[in-house]
Amino acid sequence: MSQQQRSATDGAAAEGGAAGSPAAPVTAGERFARALAAKDRAALRALLADPVDFQALTPGRHWQASESGEVVDEIILGRWFDPGDDILRLESFSEGLLPGREHVSYLLRVRNADGDHLVEQQAYYNSEAGRITWMRVLCSGYRKLPG
Repeated sequence: MSQQQRSATDGAAAEGGAAGSPAAPVTAGERFARALAAKDRAALRALLADPVDFQALTPGRHWQASESGEVVDEIILGRWFDPGDDILRLESFSEGLLPGREHVSYLLRVRNADGDHLVEQQAYYNSEAGRITWMRVLCSGYRKLPG
């Protein structure tokens, strides 16, 4: 598997690279991680194809949906990261490429009434014309930070 790791704060790729250097292509996986970190409902909906073949595992539950609105409104921003969960930042992400499949891994710092947490997700996906058509996500769950 080809793996590319970058800091989540490395804005060069997202902003077209450094002056005079070719811009690194921004993948659907990177756009997904950044839109999720921003809780950008419109960007997430636009990124997921309709229909989308979406499944995920979180601690204690299997999730499945076929419509982008259901994925975003009822699962991702409805249950996983609801209005009481403030995503403070995208701590890190990495990307990989397999034959016929892409991969993105990202770590989010989240604050809610229970304190600060880290949440890591691994996602495998296929995309067409920049939109995710097939996605499988595995989530660590909310891991409470000391303090």
